[in-house]
Amino acid sequence: MADEDPPKGMLLSGEGNVAVRIKLEREARGWSTNALSDRMNEAGFEMNPSAVWRIENGKRRINLDETIGFAEVFGLDLRNLVGPPQLAAKARAMELIDEIVDAFRGTQRASIAFTEARDALDAYLAEHPDIREEADVMVSNAIAEEASKAMLKMHGPPPGDGDADSAEA
Repeated sequence: MADEDPPKGMLLSGEGNVAVRIKLEREARGWSTNALSDRMNEAGFEMNPSAVWRIENGKRRINLDETIGFAEVFGLDLRNLVGPPQLAAKARAMELIDEIVDAFRGTQRASIAFTEARDALDAYLAEHPDIREEADVMVSNAIAEEASKAMLKMHGPPPGDGDADSAEA
């Protein structure tokens, strides 16, 4: 069963991903296990053809140094080599996934910064209740303006804005 390709959509983990990718990358280049072993040795990563076959077929674990060597020999980013084979083979998909994760991390940092700033303002206004109402209005107006800009950027102008029909009405 270890010699069979994983079912489509199956997301393997760590070493399983690497083993599948090594075999896919080797075969895509038309290399034998001997040729891959030779390239690994030339790159300074001790590897015999039997070890390549055993790794590809799940009969032998792969260590981090060897994984780095395979990534180097194949000219792949290490993260791409260990990622799910169906996605990792599509480098653009991996790039876009990274962008989404980075953007999400940015929203998390922004959320924390917003909460800290709001807490600091609330603490200050607790000491200066005479300006609370004016400060709250100012914050609300500024947030509404920024939200409006973001909506315009994401969705464009509302229907009818700048439309000839609305100018006549």
